[in-house]
Amino acid sequence: MTKSRSARSALILLSLLFGMIVLSMICLSVGSVSIPMKDVFRSLTGQNPGSSELILLKFRLPRILAAILIGAALAVSGALLQGVIRNPLASPDILGVTGGASAAAVAFMTLFTGYSVHWIPVVAIIGALLAVLINYTLAWKRGVSTYRLVLIGIGLSTAMAALTLFLLISGPAYLAAQVLNWMTGSIYGTSWKYVQIIFPWIAVFIPLSLLYAKELTIQSLGEATATGLGSRIQVTRVMVLLYSVALAGAAVGVAGMISFLGLMAPHIARRLVGNSYSLVIPVAALTGAILLLLADLAGRMLFMPLDIPAGVFTAGIGAPFFLYLLFKRKPIH
Repeated sequence: MTKSRSARSALILLSLLFGMIVLSMICLSVGSVSIPMKDVFRSLTGQNPGSSELILLKFRLPRILAAILIGAALAVSGALLQGVIRNPLASPDILGVTGGASAAAVAFMTLFTGYSVHWIPVVAIIGALLAVLINYTLAWKRGVSTYRLVLIGIGLSTAMAALTLFLLISGPAYLAAQVLNWMTGSIYGTSWKYVQIIFPWIAVFIPLSLLYAKELTIQSLGEATATGLGSRIQVTRVMVLLYSVALAGAAVGVAGMISFLGLMAPHIARRLVGNSYSLVIPVAALTGAILLLLADLAGRMLFMPLDIPAGVFTAGIGAPFFLYLLFKRKPIH
């Protein structure tokens, strides 16, 4: 990588980080109760005790941090899937990852009363892992064909959606509204407890993903070239799929089905920094965080006093984006 390109990539990363911080401050300031920016700074530094500090630190700050973590997790999960499958249409939604996570989480919520929320991400990850194992097993034919993974994943996603609906209908009626809101993809009411639940998954699996960045970059050149360069294709695929499942499952376990974020953020990242996954992964993480912050801000502000789930806005933007990619489909090289 040339010095000019390295400088440009560093500038993009710093700009995205700065943009995320500025957007977070705006999200802290606006809402049903507007708080001046100077009071936001004072509250964050412990110099402004009172009602505004309660609103900021107990309600808004954990919601914003959760949005950043969830957005980053889904974006990196999507980047990993698109890299290992070498298909621009790949995402946790399309391959059945989030569908399996959602079905498992809904089963847990409807079948076990008095459950602890700490278990939902774990259960969601197990469901996502089972879905991927089914997909991987069915796609195996002297190795895994990336096209078979995508096609089987689409069918698996449909099956998981049907199972989720069945569980919802057959479960207790009083849980229906709560589960439906969660399925839409919402970070409304997120507390510090949820931030503590998802943070360890992000802190572990995003750095682990970076360890495979070079392998993903090599494999993006094609299987023959990657094999010639000594890349362990099947091992890399299995490990990267596991990391992607862990990130997507943890995000779904906390926020539900936030659609298309894992599709959009990696594409934006590649447009900004190219196909080197050592850059795509961190840029996708920041992009995903910004997109989810914007979606949540729109949900809070556009239809006040209603709080619309962020998943509604990501789906509204992501569906046309998916159609655009479908008509302008090119493999990742």
